[in-house]
Amino acid sequence: MHSALELTLLLLGAAVLGVVAFRMLHLPPMLGYLAVGIAIGPHALGWAEDTATTHTLAEFGVVFLMFSIGLEFSLPKLFAMRRTVFGLGMAQVLLTILATMLCSWGAARLLPQVADISWGAAFALGGALAMSSTAIVSKLLTERLELESEHGRRIISILLFQDLALVPLLILVPALAKAPQDIAVTLGWAALKAVGVLVLLLVIGQKLMRSWFRIVVQRRSQELFMLNLLLITLGAAWITEQAGLSLALGAFVAGMLISETEYKHQVEEDIKPFRDVLLGLFFITIGMLLNIRLVIENWWLVLLLLAAPVLLKFVLITALARLFGASTGIALRTGLALAQAGEFGFVLLNQVGGLQLIDPFIVQLILASMVLSMLIAPFILANADAIVMKLSANEWMMQSVALTQIASRTMTTQKHVIIAGFGRSGQSLARLLEEEHIQYHALDLDPDRVHEAQVSGANVSYGDAARRESLVAAGIHRAAALVITYASTPSALKLLYLAHELAPSLPVIVRSHDDTDLDQLRAAGAAEVVPEALEGSLMLASHALVMLGVPLRRVVHRVQSARDERYAVLRGFFHGDSDAEDDAEHLHVRLHSVTLGMHAKAVGKSLVELNLQEFAVEITAVRRSKTRIDVTPATILQGGDIIVLRGTAESVTRAEKRLLKA
Repeated sequence: MHSALELTLLLLGAAVLGVVAFRMLHLPPMLGYLAVGIAIGPHALGWAEDTATTHTLAEFGVVFLMFSIGLEFSLPKLFAMRRTVFGLGMAQVLLTILATMLCSWGAARLLPQVADISWGAAFALGGALAMSSTAIVSKLLTERLELESEHGRRIISILLFQDLALVPLLILVPALAKAPQDIAVTLGWAALKAVGVLVLLLVIGQKLMRSWFRIVVQRRSQELFMLNLLLITLGAAWITEQAGLSLALGAFVAGMLISETEYKHQVEEDIKPFRDVLLGLFFITIGMLLNIRLVIENWWLVLLLLAAPVLLKFVLITALARLFGASTGIALRTGLALAQAGEFGFVLLNQVGGLQLIDPFIVQLILASMVLSMLIAPFILANADAIVMKLSANEWMMQSVALTQIASRTMTTQKHVIIAGFGRSGQSLARLLEEEHIQYHALDLDPDRVHEAQVSGANVSYGDAARRESLVAAGIHRAAALVITYASTPSALKLLYLAHELAPSLPVIVRSHDDTDLDQLRAAGAAEVVPEALEGSLMLASHALVMLGVPLRRVVHRVQSARDERYAVLRGFFHGDSDAEDDAEHLHVRLHSVTLGMHAKAVGKSLVELNLQEFAVEITAVRRSKTRIDVTPATILQGGDIIVLRGTAESVTRAEKRLLKA
């Protein structure tokens, strides 16, 4: 038997190893927690026991998760999404519960192992199976830039209602453990207590919360702020527990109260480490419950319980999405994203097992099937497009029409700029390009934004810039540049790969949050990476210097020097025919790309041998096989290399002749 400290250290060590391994595989950390829980649990290696300590840690994880959901609770947001949240979302949860109850009734007549499942237990089980993983789905949608897409909005709406539905389910499930003749009284008493506690917390707490937080904040102490935050979260959970309700309900209400104050965003940042760590430990404890031997012995039942709920939810959600006006492709994507089990399903299943509503044997099988469904979820989402194409013949036609529309808008354009993403940054860039009479075409995945922009005259189309077909339709082979205006390194890397595969000499400018991924993006072929943090600091410094009395001319000079040092491209640019007048004296510095043929003079020679410095020319980049390579004097050039030169028009021309002349 481990001590509490030894058990905690074991869980933390296992969590670190699990998260590192699954991060390396580009899978959500939650799956790593589940995997290590299974491995170290009493039914596998036996390193950790299922004790009161692990249950306490698990409860705290759920408390802080529900608190975070309460923080996200917003009445205006719910009102704006009311049709999909309370229409599509409510229909999904209720029909999943009803379908589970019907399936349980049917299974009781086919499988003797499930003959003792009551209607109350089937209802609780349906609530658990109705949940989908907010953590996995939202993360994958964010990485795929699909949060604002049409199917992304439907998915988030359903997930939001599932989160809200957990609150009444946590109240209802314990009541179902009572004798059948006492259920009505128990439910009525639970509802009365819930109303009383909610009135106490929401009416009195709402009045006290803002003024009390103001008092705490005025003390200007970070640790006092954190202590107060923990006191409110755990205190509200204690109040609901004393009323015979769930700890999670109190935490949810506490989050709701704070969400209405101006301290919401500070609280979100401060509570996040507690939430993530404790939630990870909760998933480890869930994994520890899984009996591997039992699962192996009954593998066919596990696979049946895996396939049946996943297929049921997929068909049900797809049909409901179609009923609520979605196209076939959107409905299929929504169903695929939500077919798996969710973290709140484990919360309810844990509660069901603790109340002994269902035989432990069945709980083990369902637990195993839920874990497996979450393990396959990332792979289903990664291949969602291919699956939709196979299932829907109309999807080919719709995507072809969309690509045709993009192509028709760009067919007559030459030397235009392709803008990936038409958010605030993309729209600002588009306005500047219009003022300079430079043609552009933007691609964006937010249908509302695209519609509004098109009505106002913007040259934007609905399309995924990270797809090869969209880039070709947007005229990448005729474009002068590609600008990635959203700060997402994974998507930018994919776009860079496609861009340099389709148009190797096309300059690509990438936006990023900071310099963290600078080397990775430049190695992938980015002509320049523009970090928001640097630009923000330069503007902050320039305003501060002006306010301190430094002459404006000197401030401008310092800022420009800083930019010149950071941005190589600003010391030159790719020229075209329209620059002939500016370069009449051949004194302006420019950038020029040279592609080496297989028989060019420079092939097989090092940069030292070529001695381009005598022309006052600098090699800023060399791209080889779609990637940017490090440039040193000893670099040997190969056929197919793309060399970017910086210098005056005359010097660049002379250097190009030396590189190419056979």
